[in-house]
Amino acid sequence: QVQLVESGGGSVQAGGSLRLSCAASGSIFSINDMAWYRQAPGKERELVAAITSNSNTNYVDPVKGRFTISRDNARNTVYLQMNSLIPEDTGVYYCWMNVRLLTAIRTINSYWGQGTQVTVSS
Repeated sequence: QVQLVESGGGSVQAGGSLRLSCAASGSIFSINDMAWYRQAPGKERELVAAITSNSNTNYVDPVKGRFTISRDNARNTVYLQMNSLIPEDTGVYYCWMNVRLLTAIRTINSYWGQGTQVTVSS
């Protein structure tokens, strides 16, 4: 019913920048919270940044001042601008959204993107 398609991953050297995008499509009535998670090799998936429907943002400490999450409600899209990348940022990045469907607007469903690889070399 809802698909999240990510783009923008890749390989960069330390100090470089990448911009991730995640667009939702399907039978969407509205989208509440959006977020980016990442999973480093051998580690569990962790929250990186989140943004509410009112565009209030929250970041984990290691990325504060370097990453910026934003959203375009007209395009059902969330972005993650990543600057000053370090090797510890390497991992698979997943977008996540809380969505109300056209067929069930009283219910909130969570959806994940397929993941996009980010590799930062020193």
